[in-house]
Amino acid sequence: MKPVVSAFNAWTCVVISVFAIVILSVIGALFKTNNHSMMGSEEDPTDGAAVAASVFGAVAIYGAFLVFCAGQAYLHQRDRSRGAIALS
Repeated sequence: MKPVVSAFNAWTCVVISVFAIVILSVIGALFKTNNHSMMGSEEDPTDGAAVAASVFGAVAIYGAFLVFCAGQAYLHQRDRSRGAIALS
């Protein structure tokens, strides 16, 4: 199987996805527990659980990106170890 994206794009996507998953998980956890730093102002949403569900949905999407991009990076590593010639 051949990779669809370049190696640089695959590794960039892996790094960004990992950071996004960590940061959004923390934000979602703060909303889920109704932390005063996220829910203490009048302008903040009233239903922290609904916001947390949306944020965790974004975490799931970034998880799918992570799986896809890690697979692409693996395909590049496998092709490189076989001695394939890359025309770029």
